[in-house]
Amino acid sequence: MQLVVARVGRAHGIKGEVTVEVRTDEPELRLAPGAVLATDPASAGPLTIETGRVHSGRLLLRFEGVTDRNGAEALRNTLLIAEVDPEELPEGEDEYYDHQLMDLDVVTEDGTEVGRITEISHLPSQDLFIVERPDGTEVMIPFVEEIVTEIDLEEQRAVITPPPGLIDDRAEIASSREPADESGAPGDES
Repeated sequence: MQLVVARVGRAHGIKGEVTVEVRTDEPELRLAPGAVLATDPASAGPLTIETGRVHSGRLLLRFEGVTDRNGAEALRNTLLIAEVDPEELPEGEDEYYDHQLMDLDVVTEDGTEVGRITEISHLPSQDLFIVERPDGTEVMIPFVEEIVTEIDLEEQRAVITPPPGLIDDRAEIASSREPADESGAPGDES
């Protein structure tokens, strides 16, 4: 199975290094020197990682045969794809590969069907499940343990406890104003 593990960013310096946007929880395994990666577009690869280092919090890679800034810049926005055994599991107990989560049914704790995971969006602050609802609309569900309470790969489902307003239109509006009287008007303090 092929998984996207990074996207090439801009060139760094003049010796062929590039910044990469990491899309794997295991960069030390997937983006190590000697790793051979397929690419999208396919015409850019395969690429073999020659060196890797962290500079100012960014991963920098150099590929065999890419020796200058022009060669590095030509790879910009190329997706790096690793071949992964579909039976392989992440090291952490509560960690999952995207392919394990795709197409899981999403239900609330009481069993109400929400939809099916069609995409996983990796944002800097958290990951989001993009869930297609039975009516064809989409809802975004943050992949945080306060909301996603269980992932059951055997049953092929994700159980969620959504806060009000996440999957329905009944959001609770918090207000610091005085409560309204029976007519709906703010209370009178006379």
